[in-house]
Amino acid sequence: MYRLSSLARFIILYTALYCAFGVVSPFLPAYFGDRGLTPQQIAFVIGSGTAIRLASGPLIGRLADRQRTWRGTLSVCAAGAGVMALAYLPAGSFAPILLVSLMQSAFLAPLAAIADAMALSASLPTTGKGFEYGWVRGGGSAAFVVGSLAAGQAAASLGLAVSIWLNAVLLAVAALAALLVPNISVGAISFGSRPARGFLLLLHMRAFRRLLLVGALVLGSHALHDTFAVIGWRNAGISTAAASLLWSEQVIAEVIVFLVVGPALLHRLGAANAAMLAAGAGVVRWSVLGATTEIVPLALVEPLHGLTFALFHLASMQLIGTTVPRNLAATAQALYGTVAIGSSIALLTLASGSLYAWLGGHAFWVMAILCAAAMPLARRMTS
Repeated sequence: MYRLSSLARFIILYTALYCAFGVVSPFLPAYFGDRGLTPQQIAFVIGSGTAIRLASGPLIGRLADRQRTWRGTLSVCAAGAGVMALAYLPAGSFAPILLVSLMQSAFLAPLAAIADAMALSASLPTTGKGFEYGWVRGGGSAAFVVGSLAAGQAAASLGLAVSIWLNAVLLAVAALAALLVPNISVGAISFGSRPARGFLLLLHMRAFRRLLLVGALVLGSHALHDTFAVIGWRNAGISTAAASLLWSEQVIAEVIVFLVVGPALLHRLGAANAAMLAAGAGVVRWSVLGATTEIVPLALVEPLHGLTFALFHLASMQLIGTTVPRNLAATAQALYGTVAIGSSIALLTLASGSLYAWLGGHAFWVMAILCAAAMPLARRMTS
């Protein structure tokens, strides 16, 4: 693999990593149910895992930055997560499943953050060979979809436990692939005499603070859609098959934006304007979903997911890549993805239940307001 380009090696890493996520994410709650857990216990296990990620992601990312061992940390965490996946198999009740979930969540938390930090460093012409980060992330999104579909087919004939085995195997492949990608080039950019003060240094950066806030608003606004969109569509008489097609539109748009449209828009608009465009697309998307459940308008706005998620992610990665010191890259990715975005999605998911019960589909207008509030902040993200 050392004969392959940096881009090819990162694509292999992201394919294994996101395919590992895809084969298990849709099926893990059902697997817990088959093991006898009640709905309340399943929710507690998943919620506890999320809480652990909020702590372990930044801490492990900071450790990788301090020791400059991004590649090794990524490999160890992927391998650890794979081992803990196998530990689900003998776990047959609530307590051992909870313990395994907490341990695996701690290993899983920094994987995407450290991988993104390394891919961004390698993608910049000043620090690596130069390639579009979107190609790598788009490959990961496509792998997630393929993994989910393949695991669903396999589980239909072999049982849900097959998704656990696939998850463990793919995480092992990711652990090996992580050892072969280029490490972060710390010395490629000079940062003057400022000491690396970790979290405080990042939080003192105005552009980074604005990114955390804008990301929490724009990406957090997806929480209502991810939780209640299909429920609302089915209540409005849209068939499950049609709802599946609507959902697949956003996944296809995400991949297209990551691979083709997003990099071109980012080069033309810059990170701040691209983020503002993504927030504006969110205003349009959520306003339409709040106003109607007619299938034609829904089919027209669901592809805006390519802008509201994928384009915003690309803009965020460019901003982090160009403003954050390389020796804090993993810490920044963990603070952004795990703490700011993860906390926002968790809180807005909780709030979505009450909003949907109170307003029904009109609750999407609240999400549109969040994106509208993000637009002027996004415009000044680089200042």
